[in-house]
Amino acid sequence: MKTKTLLTLAGVLWVFGMGAWAQEAAEKGAEEKGAVGLVEAARGQVGKTVRYDPAYVALKYPGGDVPEDRGVCTDVVVRAFRVAWKVDLQKAVHEDMAAHFSAYPKLWGAKRTDRSIDHRRVPNLRRFFERRGWEVKVTAEPGDYLPGDVVTCTVPPSLPHIMVVSDRKTAEGRPLVIHNIGRGTQEEDCLFRYPLTGHYRRVGR
Repeated sequence: MKTKTLLTLAGVLWVFGMGAWAQEAAEKGAEEKGAVGLVEAARGQVGKTVRYDPAYVALKYPGGDVPEDRGVCTDVVVRAFRVAWKVDLQKAVHEDMAAHFSAYPKLWGAKRTDRSIDHRRVPNLRRFFERRGWEVKVTAEPGDYLPGDVVTCTVPPSLPHIMVVSDRKTAEGRPLVIHNIGRGTQEEDCLFRYPLTGHYRRVGR
């Protein structure tokens, strides 16, 4: 009887263990699928967004956007989040800034939120990602950067820039990035071209 009880208990534990493993595997699979979706959504902008245009534009809210043929580096990320994850960073950043305005950078002398521009500024996106717990260590190792990660850097002398890590790599194994640095949305070898300032990976994607 004792042996039978132990075997039954072992079976129950095995079932629960398999259940936990299956759930973890499913969650990991969903995250990987979501990451690929973000890369595809960013890549889908190549050839469509052909201009770099930093002009201020009054946007509708929520879901506001500048014309698809133009934009800046942040617009690549904003558009990809909307397509891949149905996350409207315009709305999300605005709501978080409205509730926690003092937590965000004061680089532009703003006294209040601006739904047309706040989500289009790299420092604001960085702070939003940090507040969501998405920050990952910045390293010089190509293998630490996964498809769908978002990275930021400083283009000399002091221009903040943001990019989406691609699922494609160079022959040396260095991930490409998808970004708009001046010629519209491009996919190219720029991950370590400029000093990195941030590395983010969306939790629960």
